Amino acid sequence: MTRRILILGGTTEARLLAGRLAARGGLDVTVSLAGRTAKIIDHGVPVRVGGFGGASGLAAYLQSSGIHLLVDATHPFADRISANAVAAAVAAGRPILALRRPAWRPVDGDRWTEVADESGANAALGETPRRVFLALGRQEVGRFAAARQHFYLVRSIDPVADRPLPHAVYVEERGPFHEANETRLMTEHRIDTLVARNSGGDAGYAKIAAARALGIPVIMIRRPDVPDTETVATVDDAVTWIDHALLPGSERGV
Repeated sequence: MTRRILILGGTTEARLLAGRLAARGGLDVTVSLAGRTAKIIDHGVPVRVGGFGGASGLAAYLQSSGIHLLVDATHPFADRISANAVAAAVAAGRPILALRRPAWRPVDGDRWTEVADESGANAALGETPRRVFLALGRQEVGRFAAARQHFYLVRSIDPVADRPLPHAVYVEERGPFHEANETRLMTEHRIDTLVARNSGGDAGYAKIAAARALGIPVIMIRRPDVPDTETVATVDDAVTWIDHALLPGSERGV
């Protein structure tokens, strides 16, 4: 019997997990992307782009598409999607696993100011003009329009259409990035402050390491709260969990 798995993606971990599962027989794997990024990387499995219409829409999709198991491998800051995923899985009676990379922790040499959100980051920047590396992606740029006195280096995968910041340089790049490149970028633009979200993982950590080496303070946005559900931190652990969940008579009820 073919088992159908839906992965809510948008992360490196989602792509790697899809590739691991695609190599196995008896599985029909689909990755769902929100569609916020125009440049979609090949996942090795069918990719669905677009929303479901909230938790009720996702629950209906799980039932109508015969999905046996749901994996939430979205970005750590996609808290609304994660909440909808848990609610949908409960409503549809499907098991759900969250694949969430561990958050970064400050180490010796780091100069972090932790804040709850972008508004907190704005406040932490203060009134004195700074040269800020805004490593948050294009959708959050507008939230810094109230602090136009700063220079901003904005990096995103896709172009930023609306550019409300009068003193800004926009760079279009896709990670993973290396510390040497991040050091060169920050030095070239004379960056004195880094604003980042605590996304965790290896792909985005180079900017944190570069800031530490350069003695640059970091305004770190904490992760939002997400619903409690069964959670693993690595792709290997996710594969092990899924293998167990798909066993006949599994206590998880697949």
